[in-house]
Amino acid sequence: MSVDSEFPRLILASTSPRRHMLLEQIGIHFEVVPPDDGTEKTPSNGDFAAIVVRNAAAKAASVSDRFKDRIILGADTLVELDGYALGKPCDEADARRMLKLLSGRDHFVHTGIAVIDGRSVERYLDSEVTRVFFRRLTDDEIDDYIRSGEPMDKAGSYGIQERGAVFISRIEGCFFNVMGLPLAKLWEILLVIKTKSTE
Repeated sequence: MSVDSEFPRLILASTSPRRHMLLEQIGIHFEVVPPDDGTEKTPSNGDFAAIVVRNAAAKAASVSDRFKDRIILGADTLVELDGYALGKPCDEADARRMLKLLSGRDHFVHTGIAVIDGRSVERYLDSEVTRVFFRRLTDDEIDDYIRSGEPMDKAGSYGIQERGAVFISRIEGCFFNVMGLPLAKLWEILLVIKTKSTE
């Protein structure tokens, strides 16, 4: 089941604690190297799958020159509602605005992943999308959630793996994608790299 018996320790170009937790969950050994500032851009609209892949690739590329013999992983997540992007809130008022928009609605969560094999300089790019359904939220629920501080570092101002879970009535697609890392797609990429490295 292990993919990293023949791998050098993976470099994760992300400071997201959710991504750290998910890699640990599947037994991937990794080291965190924060990406350069300015690699994450959130246009208001567009091809969201392409946007998150481009951001993920920029994050991975920003650290890859320093680690020529390592596997580099970059990832990027955004929330799409009615064809517009919801990134991380800039303040509490912005978080409140996003949660009110999402209340009683369905939306899409897009995550792009980029894996660079520094040994061969090959790049592997992919994305995942999950449809998420929110129940209707009261103003008091939104205010209590914002006071917890949980929304402030998350795309769309909520986390499915924490208190924000009670807002979600159901999802269609990959749960882990909503957390910020589609594990099945990442695993498939790592298996391809492992196969190529042993040929």
